[in-house]
Amino acid sequence: MTKEVMISIRGIQFENGQDGEKIESIQMGEYYNKNNTHYILFDEIIEGMEEPVKSMIKFKKGEMHLNKKGPINVTMDFLENKKTLTDYRTPFGSIVIGLEASNVSFDEEEKRIVVNVDYAMDVNYEHLADCKIKIDIRSKDGEAFSLRN
Repeated sequence: MTKEVMISIRGIQFENGQDGEKIESIQMGEYYNKNNTHYILFDEIIEGMEEPVKSMIKFKKGEMHLNKKGPINVTMDFLENKKTLTDYRTPFGSIVIGLEASNVSFDEEEKRIVVNVDYAMDVNYEHLADCKIKIDIRSKDGEAFSLRN
């Protein structure tokens, strides 16, 4: 895997048995691996916010951590078969989010890593949704993303 990467983050939330709400973002970032832990660094441009959110995803077997700093500040820990709580701070206020991951896994190839996380999300101690995240990390010189991947 090269240092310069393309990152696709796809999420889906299933609330009360209804069809899932999908979100997706694609951006450029940096990748590195240290002591069998993978790191992805990138800036997120969020509509309505002037400055970017500095984001870092760190993952290894059975766990993923997402840190955001800037107009949004949060550390989200996805630990397989454990529940974690975090304070999600935005310019509009804070909320307590609970995350209970049932699966945190990844597949690694020479020029691509795909991370999958399945989890339940609570907001202010009440179940909100069952969610899935798929993070597709590709070497900048590798295969481009398509809408069907």
